Amino acid sequence: MPRKLLFVATEDWFFASHFLPMARAAREMGFDVAVIARERHHRKAIEATGARLIALEAERRSLDPRALWRQVVALRRLIAAERPDILHCIALKPIALAGLAGKLAGVERRVYALTGLGFLGARKDMLAAIARFAAISWLRGAIDGRQVRFLFENPDDPVTLGLDPQDASKVAIVGGAGVDPLILMPSPMPPAPPLKVALVARMLWSKGVDLAVEAVRLARAERANVTLTIHGAPDPSNPKAIPEATLTEWAARPGIAWAGPTRDIEAVWAAHHLCILPSRGGEGLPRTILEAAACGRPILTTDVPGCRSFVRDGQDGMVVPADDAAALAKALVRFAHAPNLVERMGSNARDRLLDGHTERDVMNAVKALYLRLLEAPAVDVAA
Repeated sequence: MPRKLLFVATEDWFFASHFLPMARAAREMGFDVAVIARERHHRKAIEATGARLIALEAERRSLDPRALWRQVVALRRLIAAERPDILHCIALKPIALAGLAGKLAGVERRVYALTGLGFLGARKDMLAAIARFAAISWLRGAIDGRQVRFLFENPDDPVTLGLDPQDASKVAIVGGAGVDPLILMPSPMPPAPPLKVALVARMLWSKGVDLAVEAVRLARAERANVTLTIHGAPDPSNPKAIPEATLTEWAARPGIAWAGPTRDIEAVWAAHHLCILPSRGGEGLPRTILEAAACGRPILTTDVPGCRSFVRDGQDGMVVPADDAAALAKALVRFAHAPNLVERMGSNARDRLLDGHTERDVMNAVKALYLRLLEAPAVDVAA
């Protein structure tokens, strides 16, 4: 009978957009793979990897302790029915809930994949500090274990949680979600001027979309011929989402366009010179900058975990302080006046992507993690 590996994620679309390579890696190892997630419209994409989708009904935004406990109970029932050899939980809330459910179900080999610390990493106020303390206490205390491993996308996040990023017995770091460089390929830069800049992301305030809009205004005031296209959809169910009315108002400004969501990433970068992501923090390793790099486009981003671990300032793009529209504008002016710099940094970004951040790199790293877990001495649960 084949070994079983069970993923737990929030939504099927999130798993389908970022983690199919991990499912394929597990299938290559001979695992029977299943994914627990809320089902929307991505069952076929998940099942195409050879994995099974187990639909979970849950209250997405509820923090009511009774609702959270109901989710734990439901997850424990599903996990106990599957009896996986490895339980792989993705993102903070599934880790907190499914980690406990897995522990209660007697699954000792558990992988906690932090795709970014979100609110815990993006804010520096007292409330965030209290939340970080609570998260560390839960992750490193209540649901930790001898056969628990933490998977990160950048070397800063383990430090935030009190872990040593060099400790291979507890921590693994992968190059983000990974992209396929044979699908996303470089194309010639479009004609310039203007310098065509694109931002591809979920329309959340944490992504710094407002900073990009303001930076373009400031750069154009300095007579730099710069335009910005924003790609992404508003999410009315997310309290941190940018309202559609705000996006529409920005799109009415000179040099700004809001194009809505897109699935044709290669076409976006074929039409633009530069990727901008002025993140305020909480990232793992943003897929959007990996996709832009694969397409040979330089990245202008901020000095926050995940972004700074990929983009080498002055080589693959530019890294400026977070929440600093003026610094972003200064970089845009420099790019607008130096097309050769854009070409050179775009080529470097592609090389950077190929050095450890491809889909195959991620698959191999995950395989190695699973093998180490399976080879670890068994834990005496009764001890």
